[in-house]
Order: sequence, then structure tokens, then C-alpha cells
Amino acid sequence: MTRRTWTLLFSSVLVLVLGLLGALLPVPYVALGPGPVYDTLGKVNDTQVVEIGGENTFPTGGKLSMTTVSLNDGMTLLSAFGLWLSGDYALAPREELFPPEKTKQQIDQENTKAFQDSQTSAEIAALRYLKYPVKVLAMKIEDNSALKGIVEPGDRIIAVNGKPVATAAEVRAALEGSKPGEQVDVRYQHNTDPEKTARVTLGKAEDRPQGVLGVTSAERPDVPFQIKIALKDVGGPSAGLMFALSIVDKLTPGEINGGQSVAGTGEIDADGKVGAIGGIPFKMIAARNQGASVFLVPEGNCAEARQRAPEGLKLIKVGTLEQAVNALEALRSNQPTPAC
Repeated sequence: MTRRTWTLLFSSVLVLVLGLLGALLPVPYVALGPGPVYDTLGKVNDTQVVEIGGENTFPTGGKLSMTTVSLNDGMTLLSAFGLWLSGDYALAPREELFPPEKTKQQIDQENTKAFQDSQTSAEIAALRYLKYPVKVLAMKIEDNSALKGIVEPGDRIIAVNGKPVATAAEVRAALEGSKPGEQVDVRYQHNTDPEKTARVTLGKAEDRPQGVLGVTSAERPDVPFQIKIALKDVGGPSAGLMFALSIVDKLTPGEINGGQSVAGTGEIDADGKVGAIGGIPFKMIAARNQGASVFLVPEGNCAEARQRAPEGLKLIKVGTLEQAVNALEALRSNQPTPAC
């Protein structure tokens, strides 16, 4: 064979070897990109995403879509390069999302719990915005708690130190100025039993000078109807805002979105505050690909969203659930909306 033939043969073998290595060699990276989009007013697999039973609801229109981020793991060099080249994906070191000190099962459990907590916070935020009552429950009783053996997990805390409590924060606030060893009254209720009052001695905590009850409390809806959010295989807390808006829309007359396709993201707490989240560039791409014309952006994400917004997607800045509802009302009325 001539020198030219040998060169071509060697080049072909080299390309083949590199191709095989690229197709088989794993890389320590994950690819983040646009994930599935779910309309919180609609259904997934014939199941209503947000369902309210036992209470009158109102017709809705358009969409209130929550957005997600997809994660591609176990990639080869070739597949990672292909996703990065598409422009819709970004590569990140695998250990940033899967810390070596945690198992995949632990990470999945944390994401699932965050998603479940976001649903509870969304329910409370929506009902509080609509002026429905909320109750405070004792969720965990410490072994050294003054209420150990008196109050059970799930019991309602009605008043502490003579002060009615309507939020978990008010339980702690009711003890401001107290000292360990002091006695206070706690009014509580077990299931539907008559209310009771217990006089207990406050304990001590390392992180504060005031006395403590040794109880972890949380807020829950105090309504005669049930809200059910049914969505599987989704993790993290960033769907809270859209869940809350869906609940508000179903419990109030008219279409909160004016019949438009609105998407968004944002963690929400029980007080209705909207927190920043990760992956917003990918969520905006996913929303635009699904036909959304408006995207609700947490205030803390505005700078990043403004730089990466897809063409034709209107960004609305929100810091609370009330601001989000007001912005959508302005959108319906063709009034200016808060922009990023």
C-alpha cells in the first residue's frame, strides 16, 4: 500500500476509536435542560392536578403551567457534547447535584419531601389570601418537652401564654420575654374533643434566652373541604406559586389568567412569599415551547431571567402571591404589569 493509503487507513481507525470512546466513555457531568410542563388547571393522565372537593368551585380557562428542569445523568462524552451543542442544555459537575456523601435514594427522598411541603405551603398561602381560617398543629413533641404526655402530634394549639395563635411563628412569639422555669398556660384540642388548658413549665434552649415548649408546630388549613394535588415524579419546591394560583383561581369567580396561557415558577411559603429557584433559563424555554406567552418570575430570579428570556415571552416579576394575583388582574385589563 502507498503512504497515502496507510495515512487514510490510520485516520479512519483513529476516527473509529475516538467515536467508540465518545459513545462509550462516561463523563462526570449531568445535563440540565427544559423539563415537562404541567397545567395546574388541567389533568395529567386523566387525573386533575389540583382538585377541590366539598366546596363550590368556579370554571377556569387558559393555563397556569408549572415548569420543571430535566436532568440527564449517566451520559457519555458524545451525548454530553450533543446536548451542550443544542444550546438548550447546560453541563454541570455531577457531584454538585449528587453529593458523594448522600445516596441517590436520600436525594430523591429530599426532593419528594420538598415537593410535598411546597403543596402544603401553597394550600395555606392560597387559603390565607382568600381569608379562609388556618390552624396550628403540634407536629413533633420533643422528649424533654413540657407538653410530653399532654399534647400529641396532630393536636391543635389554640393559645399559648394567654395569646391566641394562628400561625406557627405566633407560638414562638407568644413566649417572648419569658424565661426557662416559668409556667404558662397552653390551650389545645385533640381531634374533636373539647378544648383543654394545661399549665406547663417552660424548658431551656441553647439558641434563645426565652423559655420554650419543646414543640415543633406547623400550619394546616382549617376548612370543611379538601384540596388534593396529584402529580407524580416531580421533585423540589418550585411549583408552589403555580399551585397556589390554581387554588385561588378555582375558588374565585372569573378566569385569573384572562384565558391566556400563563406559566411560571417559584417557591412559596405559608405567608405567600415567593422565593427564588434554580434553573429558570430552562424553565422559560420549556414554557415558550409549550405555547406560554407570559411567565411569572420570582423577584430574586429577575436579573438572570431578563438576560436569558426567549423571544416572545413576557416576564412578570412577583414577590408574593398577592402580587402575582394583582399582576394577572392587570394583565387581563391590559394594564402595565411589574416587569423584570
